[in-house]
Amino acid sequence: MPQQPNLNAMMKQVQQMQSEMVKAQEELKSEVVEASAGGGMVTVKISGDLELREVRIDPEAVDPEDVEILQDMVLAATNEAIRAAQERAAAKMGAATGGLGGPGGLGGLGIPGL
Repeated sequence: MPQQPNLNAMMKQVQQMQSEMVKAQEELKSEVVEASAGGGMVTVKISGDLELREVRIDPEAVDPEDVEILQDMVLAATNEAIRAAQERAAAKMGAATGGLGGPGGLGGLGIPGL
């Protein structure tokens, strides 16, 4: 017969994980990722909590005859910055949860069937 999990130990582990997740979320707010497009003509900075912090456009990228290229570069740089920030957040949150089976997973708590 399997041994019953220690509920006090599990609660302490969950509380520690919650504390680490809050800390990780706070740290993400101050971390900034940068992405560029068009060979650096457009650069975007976004925080780990997905707040757009800065958009820089090289004056050489501004061509009144072809605004669509500039729009595409801004879009590409922004999407790449969001992807990088999400990747960083997933890694940091995964470290905070100790890799407990992904989002919402509790596989590491010793609960039978999880």
